Order: sequence, then structure tokens, then C-alpha cells
Amino acid sequence: MKIGYFLSCEEFGPRDLVDQARQAEEAGFHALWISDHFHPWNDEQGHSPFVWSVIGAVAEATKLHITTGVTCPTTRIHPAIIAQAAATSAVLSEGRFSLGVGTGEALNEHILGDPWPESAVRREMLEEAVEVIRLLWEGGQKSHRGEYYDVSTARIYDLPQTPPQILVSGFGPKAIDLAASIGDGFVTTTPDADGIARYRSRGGTGPVHAGTKVCYGPDEEAARATAYRLWPNEALPGELAQILPTPAHVEQACELVTPERLSTPVGPDIDRHLEALQAYADAGVDELYVQQIGPDQEPFFREWAPQMLERFA
Repeated sequence: MKIGYFLSCEEFGPRDLVDQARQAEEAGFHALWISDHFHPWNDEQGHSPFVWSVIGAVAEATKLHITTGVTCPTTRIHPAIIAQAAATSAVLSEGRFSLGVGTGEALNEHILGDPWPESAVRREMLEEAVEVIRLLWEGGQKSHRGEYYDVSTARIYDLPQTPPQILVSGFGPKAIDLAASIGDGFVTTTPDADGIARYRSRGGTGPVHAGTKVCYGPDEEAARATAYRLWPNEALPGELAQILPTPAHVEQACELVTPERLSTPVGPDIDRHLEALQAYADAGVDELYVQQIGPDQEPFFREWAPQMLERFA
């Protein structure tokens, strides 16, 4: 299993993200993930830069491959615009770009006043959106008239030599089946061996990506407090993360979360971190992207990274 670094647009501003990308490259991380949000999950996280601008800067600052983890190409931004943005990102990065997509969360996608569809409709919208994106990546003037999207005589002029891979996020059997059907790869956030096996059994042949978080630091209790302050939403059950519309609503739901419910490895015990990451390898993940929670990034890159990257190399 390869280890990449997960850039959090919810927790860091654009300049910090570019700096982290440089540090990740210097530390020897395999590649980069970057989240695509309009809002952070809570006000403690406090950031949400426009991901496509950050990708352009990262593409110039490093030679690492970049994958969005993940973009919702259905409601907030029309898939034709995502097709153009992703194509430009692939050109700027000289082909070092993949488009991770998913059905999104109301937190980010409700902002234009559109109703938030039920999950079955969101899957249908995602399937058609991917169809639109791939159509425009064929080059030339294209039109599309579908159930959810129309495109009229549109052409993307700046295309990479090879279209980016599209990796599809999926949680639950129907979403996983869709990922196997339309994706060039599969995205998850848990070491879900059954879900990955289902993806493979339904014909999914592309790489399996996963994202996770750690909070490495010399004091376990301080690290636990940092993880709880910034990312309590990681412990929200069910579909709450998909349907709550604002950071304030997420914060209200997180009042029910206790620090003990967080599964994030915290503190200085490298073996505990290793055990958490090994679970993803055992589940069948090909590429795992790790975010360091909180401001203590330099000790993470200086101390955590060489030990963990060596073990998984």
C-alpha cells in the first residue's frame, strides 16, 4: 500500500496547503489528495479555499500526483465546468491529476438554494455528470440533453493528452456498485474490506484510494483534545454528514460525540499509528492518504513520516 498526504481545505488556508504539499514531497509521500468544500465542517476548522486555485498552485510547487478527495460535480458546480477545471488541472500538472467524485454533502451543495435530493437521485445525478465530463473530454463541440443536465455546443479547448482517471466515492452497496460501473477507481474513508470486495466483485478494476486522519504529537491527551476540537464530525453516524446543511448544524450534532468515540490515532505511539494504517492495507486499499490534524505539521513530516513511509515501503 502506498502512502500519500491528504491536504485539508477545511482546516488550512491556501498558502498553508501549498506549503504542506512541498513538505509532503520532501518527506517522500507518494502523492496528494485534496478535499473540495465550500464550507468547513465546523467553525473551529475555519477554512475553505477554492480547490481549483489551490490545485494550480500545488501543480507548480510540486511534482506529486493530485487527486480531489472528492469533488461533487452535480449541484454546486455544473459538470461541464468541472470537466473544464479538471482538464486545466491535468494540463498544468502535466498529467499528474485524477478526478475523485462523489454525491456530495448538503453542507457544501445547498448554497445556491437547490433542494438536496435523496440518495438515489444523487447517485443518478452523479452517473449523468460523469457521462457529461467524459463526453467533453473527447474533444470537439459537444451537446448533451439528459434528465438532470443540458450542455449546448460546448467545447473544451485545453485538454491533456490523456483524460484524467475518474475515481468514484461510494458508501453502501448501491454506491459501491455505481463506482464499479462508472469509475476508473474507488474511493472510501474506512478500512472496509467487504465494500472493497464488493467493488472488485462487481467488476471494479481500478485502484482503491482511501483517506484517513491522525494527530501525531508528543502528548497523547493534548493530541486527543486537538482531534476532538477540530474533527468530532468524524464520529457522526449514518447519513448525518450528508444531510446537515451548515457548520452550525454539524456542531450541534457533534455535541453528542465524546472524545472516546474518535477512532483517529493520536499521540506519539508509532505502533498505534501503524496498526491503524495497516487495517487499510489488510482491507485491500492500494493508496492511503493521511492528514495530520492540527497545527503541528513539522513534527509530523520530520518524525512520523520517515518511520511510517519506511514501514510501508
